[in-house]
Amino acid sequence: IYNKGLAMRNEAYQNGNKIGYSQTSAMLTDLKKSDGFAFLKAVDSIALQQSLRDLDRGFVNFFQKRASHPTFKSKHNHHQSYRTINQGDNIRIVGKYIKLPKLGFVKIRQTMGVEKINNITIERTPTNKYFAVLNVKFEPQPMSNKGGKIGIDVGIKEFYSDSNGKVVYNPKYLEKSMRKLIREQRKLSRKEKGSTNRNKQRVKVALV
Repeated sequence: IYNKGLAMRNEAYQNGNKIGYSQTSAMLTDLKKSDGFAFLKAVDSIALQQSLRDLDRGFVNFFQKRASHPTFKSKHNHHQSYRTINQGDNIRIVGKYIKLPKLGFVKIRQTMGVEKINNITIERTPTNKYFAVLNVKFEPQPMSNKGGKIGIDVGIKEFYSDSNGKVVYNPKYLEKSMRKLIREQRKLSRKEKGSTNRNKQRVKVALV
């Protein structure tokens, strides 16, 4: 839908016309009525609308010189996501499950308790893991350090040292990871394109 909206806006611009979210939203309504796009009815309708709103925001940022021109998205991109809004409590956490529109209850590992969920972004990472990123109503509780003070210094040899005499030496995680990344990328370059082994190696590279 994002790509359909982008193509529609690009074509209008080339013909000397200017359209916005309302026209692309009407296009989405018409697509749902056609036989070739009947599958759209099985998708969360709010998520489809949000993709067009994201597209519109992309054009606003482009015209205000805050971002580059929106580009087409590829289904072969290994990072996929969609966003939807909580309306009528259609997104909620029940025990070890989260209820999502059109998907029902999905088992989750929860990192913190939440109150009211405003919206949610479902992401699939290049390592084929799924995350539910919640925008929630949350009131942080300020914590007092009881007037304590400390001096901190960071550097190359000593990663961290403070005025209390604590020293943490540099573990050089980045340097070690870069060497490992080079090895895994070389293995990936030797795999046949489109093969199962190449996809397995792609995940290993993504993990590094």
